[in-house]
Amino acid sequence: MKSALMIAGYVFLSICAFVLVYFLVAFILSRWGVDKEPQTRQEVTMYILTNGVHTDLVVPVKHELFDWNKFINYQHTKGKDSTHNWVAFGWGDKGFYLETPTWADLKVSTAFKAATGLSNSAIHATFYKDMQESADCKRIQISVQQYNRLIKFIKTRFDLDAKGKPIHIQTNANYGLNDAFYEAKGSYNLFYTCNTWANNGLKASGQKASIWTPFYQGIFYQYQ
Repeated sequence: MKSALMIAGYVFLSICAFVLVYFLVAFILSRWGVDKEPQTRQEVTMYILTNGVHTDLVVPVKHELFDWNKFINYQHTKGKDSTHNWVAFGWGDKGFYLETPTWADLKVSTAFKAATGLSNSAIHATFYKDMQESADCKRIQISVQQYNRLIKFIKTRFDLDAKGKPIHIQTNANYGLNDAFYEAKGSYNLFYTCNTWANNGLKASGQKASIWTPFYQGIFYQYQ
């Protein structure tokens, strides 16, 4: 009996220690920034956007470098509106995206799979007509070369079918009239979250970013 209690105590203390170290490291590395690349040209406007949990990378729907309507399809949205000017991309755990509309809907199994990397991932694409800067939406100016790198970063996370097209996820879990979900590559886990992905996208395009962050606060700290 005493042995069992000691083991349980060690396990509990180990979990508490891991959580403490995790949040401490996340805080330090998220505040430790990566500098923006030196640049003279501000040719493309992009945004970072958060809903308080996820961070999305927002880019023009159409640009001379790439037309996202030829890669993903606004027809996959409920609204089927072709007049939007911006598209936001977020990568994350498929279970969270499709099965957890609110924190009250979170299942232990979903959380466990997400934390351990045992589940699949998805890309959430949301179309917008306009973007308004705020505490949750920051405007960033990048060069054409940097945007080209960001395009490649986003595209390579999509899981493609035999024809090289993104795989649309048929679901009723859409957040609104102007969004759609797609199958994605990779697995979400404690060390590579939706915000880690977005932070890496900023690094790939030569923008300010955290050394590492699992939370949106780390990204937006760099853009205060």
